[in-house]
Amino acid sequence: MGSSSWSTDAYHARQAYNSSVGSSSFGYTDDVLASAPRSSWRTHPALDPKGVTTRESRDSAEHPNSLAISVLFDVTGSMRDVPRVLQTKLPDLFGLLLRKGYVEDPQILFGAIGDATCDQAPLQVGQFESGNELEDDLGNILLEGGGGGQVTESYELAMYFMARHTAMDCLEKRGRRGHLFVIGDEMAYGAVKAEEVREEIGDDLTEDIPFPRILAELRRSFEVYFVMPTGSGHFHNPEVRGFWDTHLGQNVIYLDDLDAVSETIAVTVGLAEEAIDLEEGLADLAEAGSGAGAAVGKALRPLSRTRGSVVVAETPGGAGEDGGGVSRL
Repeated sequence: MGSSSWSTDAYHARQAYNSSVGSSSFGYTDDVLASAPRSSWRTHPALDPKGVTTRESRDSAEHPNSLAISVLFDVTGSMRDVPRVLQTKLPDLFGLLLRKGYVEDPQILFGAIGDATCDQAPLQVGQFESGNELEDDLGNILLEGGGGGQVTESYELAMYFMARHTAMDCLEKRGRRGHLFVIGDEMAYGAVKAEEVREEIGDDLTEDIPFPRILAELRRSFEVYFVMPTGSGHFHNPEVRGFWDTHLGQNVIYLDDLDAVSETIAVTVGLAEEAIDLEEGLADLAEAGSGAGAAVGKALRPLSRTRGSVVVAETPGGAGEDGGGVSRL
């Protein structure tokens, strides 16, 4: 996947067409909600993780230096509005990554996270794409709006998939980890449950995997960030904040403005890839006419103060369970 290229003109043409015919950018959700009882809601076939061997980010003639960037949304409750916001900001995301040279060949995967204990579509995973096919993946996400009554969602199930069902040339050829952003407002469950893996992904997992262990495994392949936007149900919940602060430290991003999510992702990647420092990133936002600078600056200043050099893997897959196997050059 990922052999095409992004076109802002094509994006705007599609938006204009949808507007002219009264269509939503999230047509699959609209169709499902209008035509089927909740008990029959299902993940779109293009995003169904069951039976998927790998989602691949590969180099191509058009994109010889691919870098994998994954964005997984919690789509339970109020969080289901996040994909709608990001869909409107795709030109800003690609504009910064490409025109400002933060990344030579970004390949982006979108996915969605629910609650495997009660939702019909608890895990949805698209492809790594370099072009406007990303709009299709976003449009096919089922914005279920479910979740249970607790402060946990199945983030750990998504992390299991990303740890064991992705393959990336940036890692395998160049020893550079991809970037993974989880956007949510609750805690993960304490373990990846073998029964849920068998049901939702199809792997014959025989025992549960504690959350710290699957996170350490995931971090061998990805620099992992948790983004908690304001307006979410648990933005000020100290238990949720403490959970992610404990597990991810400075890679937890508290964002005061949901509309700034695309710019935050782009500048974070630019910082990690050493294409910019924070002040340069904020200057780029201002030059692009974005009003997100204040929110992005506040969200990323703690992260920017702790950044070393680009994080690379010593040997792909060569880390222990403590999340090692990487070095800062």
